[in-house]
Amino acid sequence: MAATHILYESAGGYALFQSILHDEIGQSSLQVQESIKDLTRFSKQVKLVSFQPFADAAQALENANDISEGVLNDLLLSMLEQQLPSKKSTVTLGLSERGLAGAIKTALSIECDTSERVLELIRGIRLHAEKLLPGFNAGDVVASQLGLGHAYSRAKVKFNVNRSDNMIIQAIALLDQLDKDVNTFAMRVREWYGWHFPELVKIVPDNGQYARAVKLIGDKTKLQHFGPIASTASSDPEREAILTGLTEILEGDEQRATSVLEAAKTSMGTDISPIDLINISNFADRVINLFAYRKSLQVYLNEKMTLVAPNLGALIGDTVAARLISHAGSLTNLSKYPASTVQILGAEKALFRALKTKGNTPKYGLIYHSTFIGRAGQKNKGRISRFLANKCSIASRIDCYSDAPSTKFGEALRGQVEERLAFYETGAAPTKNATAMSKVLETIRAMEADIVIDEAASGSEDEEEEDEEARRKREKKEKKEKKKRKSSAMEIDEVAAEVREDGKKIKKKKSSKKLAGEDTPAVADTPSAPLSAAPPVDITEVDAKSAKKAKKEKKKRDSAAIADISLAESHVDPVEPSEPSEKKVKKSKKDKKAKA
Repeated sequence: MAATHILYESAGGYALFQSILHDEIGQSSLQVQESIKDLTRFSKQVKLVSFQPFADAAQALENANDISEGVLNDLLLSMLEQQLPSKKSTVTLGLSERGLAGAIKTALSIECDTSERVLELIRGIRLHAEKLLPGFNAGDVVASQLGLGHAYSRAKVKFNVNRSDNMIIQAIALLDQLDKDVNTFAMRVREWYGWHFPELVKIVPDNGQYARAVKLIGDKTKLQHFGPIASTASSDPEREAILTGLTEILEGDEQRATSVLEAAKTSMGTDISPIDLINISNFADRVINLFAYRKSLQVYLNEKMTLVAPNLGALIGDTVAARLISHAGSLTNLSKYPASTVQILGAEKALFRALKTKGNTPKYGLIYHSTFIGRAGQKNKGRISRFLANKCSIASRIDCYSDAPSTKFGEALRGQVEERLAFYETGAAPTKNATAMSKVLETIRAMEADIVIDEAASGSEDEEEEDEEARRKREKKEKKEKKKRKSSAMEIDEVAAEVREDGKKIKKKKSSKKLAGEDTPAVADTPSAPLSAAPPVDITEVDAKSAKKAKKEKKKRDSAAIADISLAESHVDPVEPSEPSEKKVKKSKKDKKAKA
């Protein structure tokens, strides 16, 4: 069925067109293809139904990523649900992306068409997009495509700096090149200095040690003037310095250092001029620096392999693992290769030559440099290389798709290869792969549990420290409050004591005044008046009046004492008023009666 609608994914948004005219028979003819270039004729073939623009560049990039991955975006889904006819059986949607076509068919149950006729119509829409799409001016489509293209490229080339396998590819390439250059330069030093001291090559075969020895010895004629070792080793400081330096260069081998000194005495080499010796020494310096840089580069490569592919490096070594990644192009590509491809990776020429000549295909490629192949017997090299390629494929997939890099799986896989080697030699049954992997998973889970427990313990310790600190602060605060309460209580006691003393003094003064007042009216001691002239006094009435007055005074004293003590706190005992002296009252009554 021909496409009834066309979906065009532009850099500015989604456009849905309706296909009005289509010619399936003459679509490949020159006239039909030329009609697409003419806007007047092409506008009769398609009609714009809807255009959904992107809100911003971020949304455009998100939709571009979804289209490239064959994912149906929510924006496109809502547009198709709203704009396409409700009767889905009559709709056939034409689009250019096959992956997106499958997603649309699954989500909306719509037939999708990606044939050449649809691609020709999309080519015409792309050619006349500025005039067919609303809101676009001349040059807007090109500018939006350029901006989206740059953003899409930046998003694709972004990588984690700690997991970059590109650095490994460059490092291993430089390491291989350095190996070739250092060997070439070392051979040049051997040939150049060999004319002067040819015997040194046999005593010091290592290239790096040879260059350092050339730099130390220089002209061999100065070694020929030294006497026997037994007599001059302790007395000649120059010979002692050279012997110590050679011993250090030769990694503590004093016997070889002594052999160098002895060979210099009987050397068959020619003499050398000072200018030639200077040039040889300068070139030896360059070689020594290259050896030092190669060592530092090897350390750098090992560190990067620990971050990027720790399991693969633990299985076959960092250098061989880096060569596999470099040859595959990336760790992701290597993880997608089957074990049979990994086995012969690096031996493509031999493989195609064997296929062309119908000979035997190679058994191994780059993995031949692994120690396992060399340790296996001749008849078991093919089998161990196949088994090792299988484990390399597993290790590369674990490294590529795991979030937390670890060497546990690589160590377990290496143990399996060791067991397989032992099985080929002795027949000991190796561990099954499922058992080995389950043990590694249990170990990793136990390590994660320990980490969680440690974090919880550290958190509880922090909480305990915080609780202890809070408790100390609380106790300190309580002590301060207790001290304040104690001082305030002491002040209140002092005030209460003063109040009591003042009350007692006042009461004493009042009682003395009352007693003096009661005595004066009772007896009329007027000397001018005779005793017989005084009116008669009723003693019972006087006693009743004095008792009433005493009661009133007692009440007043009580109320005054209560008012004074109310200023103090509740724990202070109220000041009890002093009771009236009844004895004094009785005595005064008796005196009155006696006088009467």
